[in-house]
Amino acid sequence: MSDLFNLGGALAVVTGSSQGIGLALAEGLAAHGARVVINGRGAEKVEQAVASLKDKGYEAHGRVFDVTNPSVASAIDAIEAEIGPIDILINNAGMQFRAPLEEFPADKWDELLRTNISSMFYTSQAVARHMIKRGRGKIINIGSVQSELARPSIAPYTATKGAVKNLTRGMCADWAKHGLQINGIGPGYFKTPLNQALVDNPEFSGWLEKRTPAGRWGNVEELIGAAVFLAGPASSFVNGHMLYVDGGITTCL
Repeated sequence: MSDLFNLGGALAVVTGSSQGIGLALAEGLAAHGARVVINGRGAEKVEQAVASLKDKGYEAHGRVFDVTNPSVASAIDAIEAEIGPIDILINNAGMQFRAPLEEFPADKWDELLRTNISSMFYTSQAVARHMIKRGRGKIINIGSVQSELARPSIAPYTATKGAVKNLTRGMCADWAKHGLQINGIGPGYFKTPLNQALVDNPEFSGWLEKRTPAGRWGNVEELIGAAVFLAGPASSFVNGHMLYVDGGITTCL
């Protein structure tokens, strides 16, 4: 394994990683040598995800905490004290809710903001305070092609993912001088449990295949390479960048 992509011994925390993209990223980092902390709000799902990684021979730990609350700082401090220094943070926790904008519920707007953007601020700030003292660290924020694009019925989601892109740039502006690299990954349309209804919708899948130059949905395993690159030595001078893994859909604005 090239040292550029060797994560041996690094400790990675992946939020919202009990299933879907988060779990795939955690497993991908573990396959490249990282020790991983699985996070979620449901203890049973977290335990199942940890067990699945341990069965494959990886070092995995589970932590149940809510990243949408500023109290996440105490959970981060506990990981640092009980497991070890956090080298890599992937802010993956997120949610989606669809409704016409003129009818969009105010409570869902607030929930989207807390889950998709406030959680990144709270968790990154807590982790960065430790990383800054050590003069190193990797933070990867999961955005979306909706960081660049828009579609009917998801304007608030689009707003949060646009904010992720600029928060990533802002984190770079503040923390790069301390030896941290903060970047983002913008997934296109991927087959995940949360997207299953869209995958099973022939009309939507047909539209997506025509709209995407690659002509298909993405598979979550195809995000691993980008995560390993941004988490390891290979990206030592990459900062404030949003890497789109989207089959080319953002080339056709």
